[in-house]
Amino acid sequence: MKRLFHIARAEDWERGADAGGYRVSTLGRDLDQEGFIHLSHAHQVKGVADAFYRGMTDLVLLELDAERVADQVRLDPVPGTGELFPHLYGEITPDVVLAVRPLVPRSDGSFDPVA
Repeated sequence: MKRLFHIARAEDWERGADAGGYRVSTLGRDLDQEGFIHLSHAHQVKGVADAFYRGMTDLVLLELDAERVADQVRLDPVPGTGELFPHLYGEITPDVVLAVRPLVPRSDGSFDPVA
């Protein structure tokens, strides 16, 4: 099974899950403002976490079933990375989330790679 990932503040995810749909795109921006929700492949999570969430302790990592969201996901180039990142052009509903794990930084604020 293919997986996609999204880094979320625990409180934002809980609020979205309770409402039936999570709409936070990235820190400080929602789906309506950004037009999509930022996702990552497993090998991209550490780089994103280290760059944008370094040292934050209130995070969870959402693991999504890529097949269940495939019709809403596009791979888009992200300037300066040389990589294509998955973007979800819709909200994350709890039924597509396979797991929610705490995302805890190391003592230096960086994060471990996703296995």
